[in-house]
Amino acid sequence: MSWNEEKVTKLKELWGKGSTASQIAEIIGGISRNAVIGKAHRLNLSSKIKTRNSSSTQNFQNNLEENNSKQGRGRKNKFQSLIIEKDFEPENPKKLEELDESSCKWPIGHPEEQSFYFCGRSSLKDFSYCKLHLLYAYQPKGRREEPTNKEDEVSQYNEKKINTA
Repeated sequence: MSWNEEKVTKLKELWGKGSTASQIAEIIGGISRNAVIGKAHRLNLSSKIKTRNSSSTQNFQNNLEENNSKQGRGRKNKFQSLIIEKDFEPENPKKLEELDESSCKWPIGHPEEQSFYFCGRSSLKDFSYCKLHLLYAYQPKGRREEPTNKEDEVSQYNEKKINTA
C-alpha cells in the first residue's frame, strides 16, 4: 500500500471534517485504520479531542476531583503501608502445578532451568503477587529503578544463554 497525493489529500480533508480513522480507511479503500492513524501522525495532523461545552465542564471537574480523592486514598495508601513494612514472610517455592489463588505467582529463575520456581508466598487480595513482589511489579510513574550496571546484566544473560545452548 502506498500513499499517493490523491489519498493524502482525501485523508487531510476527511480528518479535518472529524471523520474517524476507520471511516477514512473505508472511504479511501485498500488501507487499514492503523495506516490512516500512522499517516495522520506523520503528517502532524491535529489530534481529535472533542471539547466539552461549558455547562457540563463544571460538573465534569467536580466529578473528577471527587473520583481522584477517593481513588488516591485507597490504593495509594495500600502501597505506602507496604513500603514501611520491611519484614516479609519467607519464600515458599512452588512449581506451576502447585500454584493456587492465594500463591504469589512471581517467577524466579529461567523457565528452562531445573531450579525454576514461583515465589509461593501468600498473595494480597485482588493481586497475583505477595507484598514484596507487588513493590517490584507496580512502581509509580517516573520512579522506576534503573539497573546500576547494564554491562553486568548483559554478560550474565549471555553466559546463561551459552550454558543452556
